[in-house]
Amino acid sequence: MYKSIGVIMIRDHYINEITPSMEGSKVKIAGWVHEVRETANITFLLIRDNTGIIQIIGKKGTVSPDLIKDMRMPKESVIVVYGIVKANKEAKQGCEIIPLEITNLNPLTTKIPFEITGKVPADMDVRLNYRYIDIRRIKTAAIFKIQSTILNTFAHTLNEENFTQIRTPTIISEASEGGAELFSMKYYEKKAYLAQSPQLYKQLAIIGGFDKVFMITPVFRAEKSNTIYHLSESTQMDIEMAFANADDVVEVLIKVVRTIIKKIIENNQKELEILDVQLSIPEINIISYAQAIKTLQNAGHNVDHGTDITREYEKTLRNKYGDAILIKDFPTSLRAFYSMPHKDNPELTHSFDLLYKGLEICSGAQRIHSPDMLINALKNKNLNPDNFKFYIDAFRCGAPPHAGWSIGLERLTMQITKANNIRECAMFPRDRKRITP
Repeated sequence: MYKSIGVIMIRDHYINEITPSMEGSKVKIAGWVHEVRETANITFLLIRDNTGIIQIIGKKGTVSPDLIKDMRMPKESVIVVYGIVKANKEAKQGCEIIPLEITNLNPLTTKIPFEITGKVPADMDVRLNYRYIDIRRIKTAAIFKIQSTILNTFAHTLNEENFTQIRTPTIISEASEGGAELFSMKYYEKKAYLAQSPQLYKQLAIIGGFDKVFMITPVFRAEKSNTIYHLSESTQMDIEMAFANADDVVEVLIKVVRTIIKKIIENNQKELEILDVQLSIPEINIISYAQAIKTLQNAGHNVDHGTDITREYEKTLRNKYGDAILIKDFPTSLRAFYSMPHKDNPELTHSFDLLYKGLEICSGAQRIHSPDMLINALKNKNLNPDNFKFYIDAFRCGAPPHAGWSIGLERLTMQITKANNIRECAMFPRDRKRITP
């Protein structure tokens, strides 16, 4: 609750702080008009803030005609209500408010483009065009409250494990992972790109002596597809560990994912109920890439060694192994150039993907820390080592063995909340067609 310190506050309570035990107390709340209903003798106004909805009741003979008239305002008007708490077992919160004063802080001057209550479905494009209105919807807000728990838990868990949080550039001179999915830009007299990944720079932090690092950062991919799984700008949650191999960082990954889901269950039950999600802490089954291919073949898929794991295949593997599957030892041909090959079989890498509820949410690997191996790996991927000179040279200065991974925030949010489209999980999504709002 906000407490006034010598100033007049716009509100003194949030809605979720108001309880039946406060009957007779005077409170001041602020928010948006959610709905207005009228009967012959009573006008009901539902006011909504970030914490919930409460009923304002204007009964003829109890509340002045002018005040009842004030209650008849358009939905989504921004108001302050000063009134008296009254217990009411029939009200959703167990209480309601009898108004003494209602103030419209900013009268509407345009029509709200769709129904906030969700009683009338709205097309996703319309909702995204007016995203600042859409995030007032209870279901939309629930997604981002859960996403906030994901972000806070990720950072808190790694801080407890003595990781250091860092920031790295999003403007880079060369593709960090190869491929054509790059946004190019003019950088003074040079050509530059928006980073596909913070990969190279978090490795440089490890070479610089930071033993364990993590970061939360935007990344950019010029995706040509318009699927429900891809964004042009997304958020990665990354770690990198020195003196570590793939197994070491997998152990951290399992702890982080399980802790995130545990915290959502503890802190976001209201939001899970709004979204009709039943969540449990997953057991993570670990299988090899070869084992995954064998499983797909047995399920009737026409796949061979070297085939990438697609959406269709991810769903098949879920049916066999459950909600959380870690696939390891991917072929070198499928992984980024910096992935460490097996010593006894250079056609395989010490790499892994984590699938959650039928979708890849995380990718990671032990990294190559030998400059000569890096040069050969770049050439094998048809990349020019000269363009990575600053990166390769750093490994000549004493680079420890290291490994790391990256979780896609929006993808993890999508799978946890059962969203039908990844755009639901980016507050202001960017894709091939959308650059506003």
